Amino acid sequence: MIYHVLWQSVMVVHFLVIAYIALGGFLAWRWPRLIWPSLGFAIWGAIQLTGVVECPLTALENWARERAGAHLLEPGGFIDTYITGVVYPTRYLAEVRIGVVAVVAISWIGFAVIRYRRRQVAGKSQTSMA
Repeated sequence: MIYHVLWQSVMVVHFLVIAYIALGGFLAWRWPRLIWPSLGFAIWGAIQLTGVVECPLTALENWARERAGAHLLEPGGFIDTYITGVVYPTRYLAEVRIGVVAVVAISWIGFAVIRYRRRQVAGKSQTSMA
């Protein structure tokens, strides 16, 4: 029972991490310090797409699934098990990846623009006070 709860908890955390990879830059518009974890998670996500290393969350989920007597994740891991072919058809994988990269890029560009404007406003208010 404990392993069943564990792998389901890891699955939820995994969904949240993937959502943060895609949307973290938008959160940084409001809370600028979140841009650094967003950058780190995006880099990690890009590394995961290469298949060079296994995601530790996938490894943990598979470990708990095995002990719970459940089937392991598909060979492609979390995304291939829960997202590709479920949320969008498999044939659109390339388009979805491009879309996610575009969303991340838009969020970071928006962050840079907002940051620049805030600095401009702060500079003008300090100049007018002098």
